[in-house]
Amino acid sequence: MYPVSDRFLARILEDHEPVTEVLLFRTDGLIERLDHESGSVPVDRGSQCRRTCAVTVTDPSIIPRTAADKIATYGARLRLSRGVSYSDGTQELVPLGVFRVDEVSGDVDDGPVSINGKSLECIVQDDKFTTPYRASGTAVAAITALIQRSIPDAVVINLATDASIGPRTWDVEADPWAAAVELAAAIGAEVYCDANGDFVIAELPDLSTATPVWTISAGEGGAYVSANRGMTADGVYNGVLARGENTETNTAPVSSLVVDNDSGSPTYWSGPFGHRPKFYTSSTLTTTNACTAAATLLLRASQAPNASADISSLPNPALEPGDVVRVTYPDGSKELHQVARFTVALGGGAFTIETISAKEGT
Repeated sequence: MYPVSDRFLARILEDHEPVTEVLLFRTDGLIERLDHESGSVPVDRGSQCRRTCAVTVTDPSIIPRTAADKIATYGARLRLSRGVSYSDGTQELVPLGVFRVDEVSGDVDDGPVSINGKSLECIVQDDKFTTPYRASGTAVAAITALIQRSIPDAVVINLATDASIGPRTWDVEADPWAAAVELAAAIGAEVYCDANGDFVIAELPDLSTATPVWTISAGEGGAYVSANRGMTADGVYNGVLARGENTETNTAPVSSLVVDNDSGSPTYWSGPFGHRPKFYTSSTLTTTNACTAAATLLLRASQAPNASADISSLPNPALEPGDVVRVTYPDGSKELHQVARFTVALGGGAFTIETISAKEGT
């Protein structure tokens, strides 16, 4: 979760008018604060671009109509924020994302104008390789090089344990962002662009050991509104076999099978769920430890869909996908849930957190 004060978390449980901000960073260096009518930021851990935005602004002059306007708009970025105001007149804003402006359209005379954008993974993704690209060294250094190849001033924050990787070459037209994701998996991590516009390399939190970042409680003074729960076996695996073989260095094949060995889990490897393995192969994996790290990350994601929920609550714009939250239901029972996706509105409205990997009795 984005770092916020205890005062902020208390305030979002009270009746309040949210404070929102939309800044346009033009390519000519100018920064404009845009008056806006509405907007939303869908956030989805499963998407290549983790965040997207749609904003409705009032000023039709923002629509590019001349060559100079287009130059100033193509490649421009939006920064969206939502927060609260306090009785002493101060405010606390939480970033919702930094986005490349992809589309601007509307009534050129009276407005309104719609602006759509994607978080900055899209810049790396669109910068396809025009010559074969080779990565080697450590995973973090290789990921950083891929990102800064497209965004030289990008900030890359590593929260994972780095490790050496086998050399890997991608062909012309290959997707550099997919390459970065593959390299992160080699050290049991994922890579994404956060709400600040920084790139983060981090492990997916383990639901069994993670500390909840927020409690969604039913009753007076709580954030809980309602919930739906479900389970499915579709797309669920309880074992991952990760394998590596690097012909460039003549490295001997290595592999590691990681399974769900929790006897209390519905997907227990030796339980009634049976054996449902998933397979992953990458030449970046050159040691058994690397295979184990990659398989562990993939297993967490592969087990996750077996339990899901839609939690309707009061809006918390500081949440991040992967966060673990505690839900206290009206009957007093409690569960831990891992956040998968949600949409933050620039204003009022419902707030639903789609979760995976619910853990009962916590």
